[in-house]
Amino acid sequence: MRYSIYLVLFILVCSASLLSVTLISRYYHKRNGGFDSYAAFRCNRLRLKFLTVTSAKAINTRTLIMDVRQFMSCTHRPNITQRELYRVILRSCCNATGEMILTKQNTKSGQKIHYETNQKLFKTVDKKLHSMLPKDLPWSKGLLSHCAVVGSGGILQNSSCGAEIDSADYIIRFNLGPVTNSKDVGNKTHLMTINPSQIRGYRNLTKAPQPLANRVAVYGNASLLLPAFSYQFCTGLSLDVYHALQPLRPNQKVVFFNPNFMLNLGRKWKGQGLKEPRLSTGLMLASVAMELCEEVHIYGFWPFSLDLNHNPLPHHYYDNVGPKKGIHSMPDEFLLLLKLHTQGALQLHLGRC
Repeated sequence: MRYSIYLVLFILVCSASLLSVTLISRYYHKRNGGFDSYAAFRCNRLRLKFLTVTSAKAINTRTLIMDVRQFMSCTHRPNITQRELYRVILRSCCNATGEMILTKQNTKSGQKIHYETNQKLFKTVDKKLHSMLPKDLPWSKGLLSHCAVVGSGGILQNSSCGAEIDSADYIIRFNLGPVTNSKDVGNKTHLMTINPSQIRGYRNLTKAPQPLANRVAVYGNASLLLPAFSYQFCTGLSLDVYHALQPLRPNQKVVFFNPNFMLNLGRKWKGQGLKEPRLSTGLMLASVAMELCEEVHIYGFWPFSLDLNHNPLPHHYYDNVGPKKGIHSMPDEFLLLLKLHTQGALQLHLGRC
């Protein structure tokens, strides 16, 4: 009798399983209306994968590129709840809204500015330095709308993303990236970062400021952002840029990162599992955009030497000079951005537009 009951239960379980498989099969193989069920299943599988992977070392690069290529063909799902959640998180920890750059409002004369990489070292704000600071931040009037954060990755070559980038309301670029190939990268700029090491190539800015002025003129009146207080050597170079450009291009603001903001933002992402000595400027400004913009679109963030079809790529869209090793972890930063894309907090654009 007992075995008969077990047999009946076994048959019922098998029947239920068969029914479940049949229903799932019908769902995933429904072709009417152009619905590709297998593609939907594949997209969901990749979403789950990219939500959990945190280290590029755990993935074969070729396999990752293949998965990303497939995932980029999936419909992107913007998620307003996730956007607002990250906006609240980033504002509470770091407050780009009021603290990203040094201004007359958040910095007082006589205040000590501690360096980002060595808090024991500091620069005292004298009247001359205080007079150089802007009154407030460029976005002090409220949220920005559609923002484009444009990296320098070689994946922008032949992308035809220029018009799409230029359609954004606010455009952020990095390290004096060229805008001569407007078809691929666009030419509008609102905020441009400068790496102080780039300034070393301009000999004696005090006597010969014109070459630098000519270089930045292509960005119109975009604000130029420098990490003047990340390292001590950055300070003099950054102030030299201000003094060189102020008489020649008075409408072009030269502004300085707030080192406290950079330090807090680094701690925040490291607390989320990102392991690297310092965040890249790209990830910093992508984070800023997440706090300040209603929509964030990311271009040119691709740390690999192969494109989505495994064709060779230069490191940058304008040259093949790689970064210094041991400072940033660009593949892991990319995985973080890919996770944010998967969550619908921002949108990554890879390949052709």
